Amino acid sequence: MVRSNQTSMVTEFLFSGFPKFEDGNLLFFIPLLIIYIFIIVGNLIVFFAVRMDTHLHNPMYNFISIFSFLEIWYTTATIPKMLSNLVSKKKTIFIIGCLLQMYFFHSLGNSEGILLTTMAIDRYVAICNPLRYPTIMTPRLCTQLSIGSCIFGFLVLLPEIAWISTLPFCGPKQIHQIFCDFEPVLRLACTDTSMILIEDVIHAIAIIFSVLIIALSYIRIITVILRIPSAEGRQKAFSTCASHLGVFLMFYGSVSLMYLRFSATFPPILNKIIALMFAVLAPCFNPIIYSLRNKDMKIAIKKLLCLQKVFYASAS
Repeated sequence: MVRSNQTSMVTEFLFSGFPKFEDGNLLFFIPLLIIYIFIIVGNLIVFFAVRMDTHLHNPMYNFISIFSFLEIWYTTATIPKMLSNLVSKKKTIFIIGCLLQMYFFHSLGNSEGILLTTMAIDRYVAICNPLRYPTIMTPRLCTQLSIGSCIFGFLVLLPEIAWISTLPFCGPKQIHQIFCDFEPVLRLACTDTSMILIEDVIHAIAIIFSVLIIALSYIRIITVILRIPSAEGRQKAFSTCASHLGVFLMFYGSVSLMYLRFSATFPPILNKIIALMFAVLAPCFNPIIYSLRNKDMKIAIKKLLCLQKVFYASAS
């Protein structure tokens, strides 16, 4: 559908997913701010706990620390703008700002998805081939996989964003979402929007492919764990995977609700709830999962907090 009768080009978009200030935006602003601070502090604690504890200098915890680092920037791509929109009367964003938000949000999300897939393969090798694990998952390969996940996550989205930047936008300019995303932005383009379906298919294939790799890895892992004769051995083996499995379910569960819909339409309020789950709630639970479900991580965090207390005591 081409909107050829519109002549004035749009330079900014208006977010229509936020209530007006008089409707009680502070009731949304304060909880969202608290959640955002918790995400930043929680992931920083996990990141530095791994980096400063030599006992955690192995592939699994290295991937966890990189994932926590990415989570900080992943949420920073959207939540600060959400907070600004909640207290601002002018809930707008320039087109270039919208494109940048989409690029960084989804590039960081892609990097996290690739990293979660890498973590599943790491656990597969550790449990299914324990004798070969040290020779396969070397520090060099671990570094290459971490860097490669980030580089590929950012490069794969460049053509898509470059294509969207060439589209004409001439009105309407309302984004019916709480942050810039592909589907609501593409619907505002003054050109053929049939590409939305192609976009959905590409995203769906990428999501399903990653989920299949992780699912197949865990099917094999669970099979091997169940063959361990002692209950203590089974519990120890499963405990090394529990945190990753929890984060995988949170991440890909919310991603699937968000992007595996194709032509299905949800009520606007449900769309916003799913978006909040995807962009805010899932990242909020990740530090909790890694710190509460992992004994080694809890010890490392306690050491980090004790070191911090000693530092402040000596400084004063």
